[in-house]
Amino acid sequence: MHAPDGFINAPVSLGVGVVSASFLAMALSKAKNELDEKTAPMAGLVAAYVFAVQMLNFPVAAGTSGHLLGGALAAILIGPWTGMIAVSVVVILQALLFADGGLTALGINIFNMGIITVFAAWITFKVISKLLNGRTGVLVATFFAAFISVPISAAAFVFQYAIGGTGTFDLSTVFTAMIAVHVLIGLGEAIITALTVSAVLSLRPDLVFGARGKLKSSLKLNTTGSQE
Repeated sequence: MHAPDGFINAPVSLGVGVVSASFLAMALSKAKNELDEKTAPMAGLVAAYVFAVQMLNFPVAAGTSGHLLGGALAAILIGPWTGMIAVSVVVILQALLFADGGLTALGINIFNMGIITVFAAWITFKVISKLLNGRTGVLVATFFAAFISVPISAAAFVFQYAIGGTGTFDLSTVFTAMIAVHVLIGLGEAIITALTVSAVLSLRPDLVFGARGKLKSSLKLNTTGSQE
């Protein structure tokens, strides 16, 4: 998913970079409404977890591999605005330390991996979790939110390539390859994200931002330390 330098032309890269910077500025302002004594340290843990897990690739098909994007996980655990900041920090560190994605494409990679995935996942999660109740509802919503976020991120890249791509591949080839592969990667993302959220729910449901108000009895039990 990391776009390299020169794959998208300079005007589009710059334009998307400006959009990404605007979203991050907004996120820095709005994240304070999500952060509290529990969410603040959790944000650092989520960023570290996403950073580590993104280094691990899993096989997909035809010699390709994929890795966790983390937008859905971050949004559900620490909130969409804080999640956007956390994943964007991961993308920036990867570009600076490991050359994952080009520096001129940094704005594109932040937008595709740290903004689109977070919002697509959060909207999907909110819609599904309103239809289903309890722990099961949270986990089902988590699974589909994570799954949908990946091909939507791929589609954003295809759109960027359509208006500013410098490669020799035709648009239909890029679209087919990106969406087909990232649907499969999305399944891996959904499984990893759902298992991670399930583990946190089992231990500390009060730390799952997306579950607030949906698991009231569990939250009360955990915060008071009482047992039924």
